[in-house]
Amino acid sequence: MNLQLASALQNLRLPLRIKFWDGHELALDESPQVTLVVKDPQLINDLTHPSLDVLGSAFVEGRLELEGPITEVVRLCDELTTALGAEEGDDAPLERTAHDPSLDAASISYHYDLSNAFYQLWLDQDMVYSCAYFKTGQENLDQAQRNKLDHLCRKLRLQPGEYLLDVGCGWGGLARFAAREYGARVLGITLSREQLDLARQRVADEGLQAQVELQLLDYRDLPQDGRFDKVVSVGMFEHVGHANLPLYSQRLFAAVRPGGLVMNHGITARHTDGRPVGRGAGEFIGRYVFPNGELPHLATISGHLSEAGLEVVDVESLRLHYAMTLEQWSARLEARLDQARAQVAEHSLRIWRLYLAGCAYAFARGWINLHQILTVKPLPDGGHTLPLTRADLYR
Repeated sequence: MNLQLASALQNLRLPLRIKFWDGHELALDESPQVTLVVKDPQLINDLTHPSLDVLGSAFVEGRLELEGPITEVVRLCDELTTALGAEEGDDAPLERTAHDPSLDAASISYHYDLSNAFYQLWLDQDMVYSCAYFKTGQENLDQAQRNKLDHLCRKLRLQPGEYLLDVGCGWGGLARFAAREYGARVLGITLSREQLDLARQRVADEGLQAQVELQLLDYRDLPQDGRFDKVVSVGMFEHVGHANLPLYSQRLFAAVRPGGLVMNHGITARHTDGRPVGRGAGEFIGRYVFPNGELPHLATISGHLSEAGLEVVDVESLRLHYAMTLEQWSARLEARLDQARAQVAEHSLRIWRLYLAGCAYAFARGWINLHQILTVKPLPDGGHTLPLTRADLYR
């Protein structure tokens, strides 16, 4: 251990132990809960002022081992980076990505085509890969996800026979729910072939082929003739990119009929310009988890939807709901690590362990948010037929 690192650590009091490649150990507390095992001597210089990106990358690459409960690992690594003076990153310049269909398809495939069996280990029965909805906070994951699907359909005031467009339909959980429970006809689109294959199989298994059609389709190629009564987009605008948010909003506007509702449910940034927070956590996610993903602020996405002609009529933050969702996802994965290793490479599993636990921590602390934004395409006279209150949502 070099003198600079020894000096930086000597006054810290954290339940953390650091083991070095040469057998030396340093405990920062009498009862360590987490151990950092430094396997690469060249990592020492980075540890004097570490970021979460540095620590996470070293773990993924096998230069550092993290021992202890993953939730405590994340918490103590954040406290360590804070104590050693890591920069928050709020002043870092925001890099924009030029999104095109081929780039977006590759990015989606990287994340979602990992392994259907891997996702099944820790998602709910319907494989709903988005924020759940907790009415009491005591629900299990299956019930909380059903709550969310119902919450979306209620907000859309979905009626039997209406034609619903599901943009970014994933494994089809919402499409099947809307058809089965609300009697809707649904077109779902995705860029993930792995998702599409399993989603179509589940539609067939439930006998919903007459109501649900799923396609491999880019949002840029959506029908623009106002054929849909309602549109829902869950976990989608994070992949669109800041530069394409105007086009994305215009496509949704043109797809829905006058008087129709459009619901956007997605992760939003803390800062209005979308720059990441969290001492390198955002950079880690961009490198290893969601390549080319960009989070817009609530004001940004709402502004683009408004400019496209959609009227924002209701906004709800589900930040703490997503923290609870991710906590359950992380716990379910941690309980099935041996099974997970049979589905994905160790490199990928390390990424996902940090990602799920780290995002739970980030949402709980307000580094990022999640909003449901309900909009309406006004009728020719500027009006709409929405109820005057929200009372119908909670009956």
